[in-house]
Amino acid sequence: MFWCALLLTACLGPTFETHARGVETHTLKGSSRGQSADQLSIQIDSDRLTLSVTDVPQVYLYGVIDADAPQRVAALMKSGKIPNGSDIYLNSSSGNLSAGLALGRLFRAGSMVTHLGKPRRKGEINTAVCVGACTYAYFGGLYRWAATGSDRIGLSSYHTMDPAVSGIGQAQQTSDEVVSYLKDMGINPSALTPMLTTSHDAVVWLTADQMISSGLANNGRLPLTAKYQPSATGLYLVLDQVDRHGEHRMTIECKRGLVTLTAINQVGAARAKDIVARGARSYFEINRQETLTQPRDGASVANDSVTMTRPYPPARLEYIIFAQSVGAWVGDSNNAFRNGFTFYLEPVRSTLKDYYNACWQAAPWPTKQNPNP
Repeated sequence: MFWCALLLTACLGPTFETHARGVETHTLKGSSRGQSADQLSIQIDSDRLTLSVTDVPQVYLYGVIDADAPQRVAALMKSGKIPNGSDIYLNSSSGNLSAGLALGRLFRAGSMVTHLGKPRRKGEINTAVCVGACTYAYFGGLYRWAATGSDRIGLSSYHTMDPAVSGIGQAQQTSDEVVSYLKDMGINPSALTPMLTTSHDAVVWLTADQMISSGLANNGRLPLTAKYQPSATGLYLVLDQVDRHGEHRMTIECKRGLVTLTAINQVGAARAKDIVARGARSYFEINRQETLTQPRDGASVANDSVTMTRPYPPARLEYIIFAQSVGAWVGDSNNAFRNGFTFYLEPVRSTLKDYYNACWQAAPWPTKQNPNP
């Protein structure tokens, strides 16, 4: 574990120049006059137009992550200039590892959303780079969007002690801190090791697929959960997922001769009323194929959620169990407007199979014999 951790603390990579771009609402560099330019710059876009599109400020952190950067960001969070749930755009190729970890903890405490990105300036290349301390800060986002386009995020591929650390004892302390941080962020440190040890390059640039499959990025969604329990008449399965827009739930209840699907899309009372008012029909999806469609009265508002319930043929339950995805949506007649959610089921496949077999034991249906998938 020690050498694995030392591998993760190797945070040095090539240096890239960063710039600011676009209309700036607040731009801060350093914490006092006369400080070095080798500090993290902070730009907060919270003008009316930005908020009308994104609902939350767009915060750009770029340049060198200096030791005092967490204190400056914390002060802005405390003042409300960087409210909880803000979008954080990172662009830094060097910096203090401890400061990167501290920034990440601030981001997680504030349920921030981390991206790669840089302020826009006319005539400048808009590629963002995140290496070392920046990458660990990125991992602090509750929702973490994988790098896209020409943006790059990476870690060193060779194991070496952090140059700021002198002595094996201090190196052990630093590596333990990194491993503890990753675990606190819900990231398995061993998920990084194969990527780093198999590369011959100084920096391993992580692809979007690698980041998603290893849990380093989640593209706005927390992991899907699945659990089932007995109900008064049968068995009750709950699929649940939280993303930055709300909580989404689908339940499947099996009882003798009947399966019932219910979708609950928790988006807030005002938003739920608007969705139902605009919708001309509602439907479920299995593998992106529309099913169980009903006209306008098929969806309703319950407290802060859009809800819809349908009976489902028991003999076809296996189509859901083995589907790649299921979803529930409200839309207009041609889908120019639609609102809902999709669950990708592979991470909970084992629970789905167990539920299916338990359904047949608790409430067997005469339409099919000994399914046991």
